[in-house]
Amino acid sequence: MSSPHPLNQAVIAQALNDLRNGQLRRCKAMGFGEEELEALKHPALVSVLVNATVSWCSVSVNREVLKRLLSQVHDVEQEIATVDRMLRLGASTEMVSHFYGLTHQEIALRRDILGLPKRKGRHPVLDEAQGIALWKHWKAGVGERNLALDDDLPMLGLSMDLAESLTLPMSVVWASIRNWIDEGLV
Repeated sequence: MSSPHPLNQAVIAQALNDLRNGQLRRCKAMGFGEEELEALKHPALVSVLVNATVSWCSVSVNREVLKRLLSQVHDVEQEIATVDRMLRLGASTEMVSHFYGLTHQEIALRRDILGLPKRKGRHPVLDEAQGIALWKHWKAGVGERNLALDDDLPMLGLSMDLAESLTLPMSVVWASIRNWIDEGLV
């Protein structure tokens, strides 16, 4: 004897759950009409549908929605990697919060997970040589990447790269760049 078709069972379980919760529109969106919904009120008819060995329903995949959902996984992974990189490079809690909306507690937890030491106070300001080096590298990076000065996300990427290559705290690099832009020194 053949076993009941699992798709039938899943659809009936979902429909009964939706009906119990007053979600009549969801049942209709699945393809149920008034007559079929009336049949779901009778346990004997539900049993016939659930135990049918042939599939009386089909599945269709919305490929565009599926692609968007799958790309969100990549976006979340990329966001986590960026936040981790920012923290390792010395970004301030305020920066991470501004760009990624994390709370101070979430940022502190990320720092703990990454094994970063607890910071107290601000990073020291740049000395003259560091400031000149940062300025030269930043100007070159803006030109090479053709960045708009008011586009924060690409500027954030450049700031991370500069902090890494010049071994400077990212919060200091970002503050310097923002200061130069705000003062119109570009």
